[in-house]
Amino acid sequence: MRLKLLTKALAVAAVAMPLTTAVADAAELTIPGTIYRTGPYAPNGIPWANGIADYYAMLNERDGGIEGTKINYVECETAYNTKQGVECYENTKGIGSGALVYQPMSTGITYQLIPKATEDKIPVFSMGYGRTSAANGKVFPYVFNMPATYWDQASVFVKYAGEKEGGMDKLKGKKIALVYHNSAYGKEPIRTLEELSKKHGFELMLLAVDHPGQEQKATWLQIRRERPDWVFMWGWGVMNQVAIKEASSIRYPMDHFIGVWWSGSENDVTPAGEDAHGYLSATFHASGDNFRAHDDIKKFVYDKGKGHGDRDRIGEVLYNRGIVAAMWTSEAIRNAMRIHNTKNPTGEQVRDGFESLNVDAKRLAVLGLEGFTYPLQVTCENHTGPGKVALQQWDAKKGEWSLVTDFYSSDRDVIDKLIAEDSMAYAKENNITPRTCN
Repeated sequence: MRLKLLTKALAVAAVAMPLTTAVADAAELTIPGTIYRTGPYAPNGIPWANGIADYYAMLNERDGGIEGTKINYVECETAYNTKQGVECYENTKGIGSGALVYQPMSTGITYQLIPKATEDKIPVFSMGYGRTSAANGKVFPYVFNMPATYWDQASVFVKYAGEKEGGMDKLKGKKIALVYHNSAYGKEPIRTLEELSKKHGFELMLLAVDHPGQEQKATWLQIRRERPDWVFMWGWGVMNQVAIKEASSIRYPMDHFIGVWWSGSENDVTPAGEDAHGYLSATFHASGDNFRAHDDIKKFVYDKGKGHGDRDRIGEVLYNRGIVAAMWTSEAIRNAMRIHNTKNPTGEQVRDGFESLNVDAKRLAVLGLEGFTYPLQVTCENHTGPGKVALQQWDAKKGEWSLVTDFYSSDRDVIDKLIAEDSMAYAKENNITPRTCN
């Protein structure tokens, strides 16, 4: 009860603090942040939120905002609770001249916001999470889940396993276990893996782990008994570090254990010490702080005492995920401002900015993020973009992640068919007529 009251108090404070400035200056760009710095998932939510907040702060301090218009970034605490996430949405969407975009930072919250934000004409940017079939922009005009989806990751994991086994045909008769958070988030890859198991002939084991994920003894005893050739994990928060410790306790080979990109941060591997050496996870961006954008964050934000976290954690995986999320968001807003020739765009106009977003290698270099992530282009039909996924591996001796593969493309024959089926089923259930894209 005390935690619930504290969380609500934090949410109210986070929303109320910027209200006066937002109302006073109608030219500000209001971007709510539905973050979680409290609750069982806070250790992962905090660095992610810090990366987002610091990038926006850097734009304000260095550039005067986006195209000279200041960003009013409003944090609202959700504690990774879907109900509180929806409350945050309702409490922040009308701040200033109106919220421009939401990053729910939760698949559960994303599912609830899709119909609400669509009706309110505010884009939802569920970066690499949420409802995979929202990739179909004809059915989901206000939802964007670039640069890749959970189904893309599941496909790439299978591709990688096939490659290591000596070819995709060698997966026949193999056993792959999915250890997943027992929630909408954790269940997202199941359908894809089931289709891929039919295609390639491997056996799929499904092992659910209940929230928050601290009790996994039975799961890993089953893995020790069944001896799957590969283990994939869709975890979050404490579930990840517990799983990695349990895997090491049964001496499961870490180089055959792959986590979704929400299971691949420093928080997930360091508690296991050297036993986590060789563990793999997905990624779509680099780790480390050796980019010019990091230098500018240190110079314009931390040197002025305006940083949101610890300076020595700049460059961690989840911090960098916050940077890339804020970068694509700010570029979409910039794009909208230029398209509509305005300093004060609406949510509907920012949707246009997302839908024609094109951040190429040249633009990444201008932003101080050359080589940080891959070029991204979004269209009316395709709200995911390239759908590419790489794998990184943990070096416990060096205490760092490093890319060990190029960026794989997913199995489009399987993924595109599933996206079409699921999105059209959603359209039918909700009486949506898919729009025509020109």
